[in-house]
Amino acid sequence: MPLQLLTQPHDSPTEQRVLLHGVDWHQYEALLNVLGDNFPTLRLSYLEATLEIMTNSPEHEALKKMIGMLVEAYLQETRTWFHAGGSTTFRQAAKRRGLEPDECYCLGSKKEFPDLAIEVVITSGLVNKLEIYQGLEVPEVWQWQDHQFSIYHLRPTGYELIVTSELLPDLDMALLARYVQPDDQFNAVMDFREAIRQAEHRSP
Repeated sequence: MPLQLLTQPHDSPTEQRVLLHGVDWHQYEALLNVLGDNFPTLRLSYLEATLEIMTNSPEHEALKKMIGMLVEAYLQETRTWFHAGGSTTFRQAAKRRGLEPDECYCLGSKKEFPDLAIEVVITSGLVNKLEIYQGLEVPEVWQWQDHQFSIYHLRPTGYELIVTSELLPDLDMALLARYVQPDDQFNAVMDFREAIRQAEHRSP
């Protein structure tokens, strides 16, 4: 089985990625069973016999947690029903795809696959996660990179990059990004909640 190992320079975030080719579905599931519970910071992304194994850095974990807390604060403040899935593994044998989002949510009702998936991007991936999400038919994917969000909404032809979330059209994404402050989690969440309340009071 050919193996490609990508390591980051010492002055970059401590994320490492391994790419394996020729991995069949049963091998992927076996690796999930072995690695899933024992190594919670590992992320496995599977796309048609190609498997990427990534170790998350402390920076990655802090950012994903911070974004998750902010999104949940918004959903709570706006009384939007949600079910948080965290980094649950989602996979579909028929499409030969599987992965664990950084954070994910079902909106309105609990479903087999999430409505919204969130990915923190610090270093470039070796597989195209949007292709995996497309196969799983996840309606919307947010990517956090370089201090801003990119929003992708699923169309019949694939994901389209859009400015405003179609799942949460009233959410000010620039405002959300402003409060992604992982070194000051508590104050960032509380201040974001207050900003949401003030925006609601200003609405007609």
